[in-house]
Amino acid sequence: MAYRLETIGDGRSRELRDRCGRLNMYTMKADINGVCVQLYTENKTYADMWSDNFYHMSDSVRSHARIFCLNDESTDLHAEYDVETRTMFLFNFDYYGWVKSIALGLAGNILEDGHSIYSVHGAALDIDGSGVTLIAPSKTGKTTQSWGLLRGKNSHLITDDWYFVSFGCGRPWVEGSERNCYIDADIGDVWEEYKPLVSEVRFDNKGRGIGNVRWVAGEGSVIRGTGMRYVFLLKRDFDDPSVVTRMDPEDALAYLKEHDYCNPHQLIRDERRMALREDFFRRYLSECETFMVNTTRTAEETQELIRDVLKERCGI
Repeated sequence: MAYRLETIGDGRSRELRDRCGRLNMYTMKADINGVCVQLYTENKTYADMWSDNFYHMSDSVRSHARIFCLNDESTDLHAEYDVETRTMFLFNFDYYGWVKSIALGLAGNILEDGHSIYSVHGAALDIDGSGVTLIAPSKTGKTTQSWGLLRGKNSHLITDDWYFVSFGCGRPWVEGSERNCYIDADIGDVWEEYKPLVSEVRFDNKGRGIGNVRWVAGEGSVIRGTGMRYVFLLKRDFDDPSVVTRMDPEDALAYLKEHDYCNPHQLIRDERRMALREDFFRRYLSECETFMVNTTRTAEETQELIRDVLKERCGI
């Protein structure tokens, strides 16, 4: 995790909430898969990005979790979490990406505990009626390849970053978490089709901004959910000559566990929660077909490798 996370009790939480109550803060609510997460911040840029990023929750709905963003020169970059009230205090965060991922983590904590809805830090698409997901450690090409797949015929984006999974009859059902995507400024350099999108986005100091893919791919290019069928795990290992490998569920689970489920924003990591997540991923992987793709080639070549698998399996 790139930031330090501390768990705090009621006394410290009340102290910080009283402190925030004396500040003039922007506040807005997000609907994250039915969970209401409320942001409080003095940073108007964060407020605007949050509003563009998430589905809006009615003001009449009370928040299930809260995030307060604080600037404090007397301390370092860190987060303090009151688990009982699901309240997060972020100190000196200068990257919106962490703020929105913490919001998703808070919603994920609520949904997995009693609702049996689980979080995946990954991209998900529906391609001609088949669910496709890419799960990967940072800097291995997950976002690049998911946006590459979206260029295809009958492709619909669910999310490029985080989604929720529930089980029932049929395939695992996945639902997206965000209205619009937090994109990199260089996405148009990789895929020419997205240059018009990049030109309309206001990017932050990290070279990222909220982009509405519907501007270039059409209003129906983003949908809320699909039944998951294919899991692509990504790695970038120049010492491994293999390119695409079929994986059995236990080997895939071992890879995900080795990389902390490719999710640095698991806010509660006690024994019970980690056991829940292991059981979830074991079932999820057993109900899908899983492949490992080594992304040492160019983005275009890797894209073709993924598409070849999908063509072979179901003619996509």
